[in-house]
Amino acid sequence: MARILLIEDSPTDTAVLTRLLEKHGHQVLASTSAEDGIEVCKRELPDVVLMDVVLPGMNGFQATRAITRESSTKHIPVLIVSTKGMDTDRAWGMRQGARDYIVKPPNEDALIARIDQLLGNGT
Repeated sequence: MARILLIEDSPTDTAVLTRLLEKHGHQVLASTSAEDGIEVCKRELPDVVLMDVVLPGMNGFQATRAITRESSTKHIPVLIVSTKGMDTDRAWGMRQGARDYIVKPPNEDALIARIDQLLGNGT
């Protein structure tokens, strides 16, 4: 079981992803903004962060950069989960420090496999 921080402003997406992750035995912490998510990440030190890109205020790319460059959180893998599916979005997300990028809506098996891989449980 992993502690996963979900930074997502859509209540629907938060509910769906939380249910999916909990079904697979993970504990979910949720945040509705990038700024709050960064603070939760520093305080709780989750095992993985699932990051939306389109957020109020600071966007997910900026938050990813903040998390992956902060000394206390840079070891935490960030997986971007976004509706922004262009190759340039993916490339930019990876340049900000994301370890992986998946387009919404995520396929359950693919999402869990990527999380397992980030946690070192996958192949």
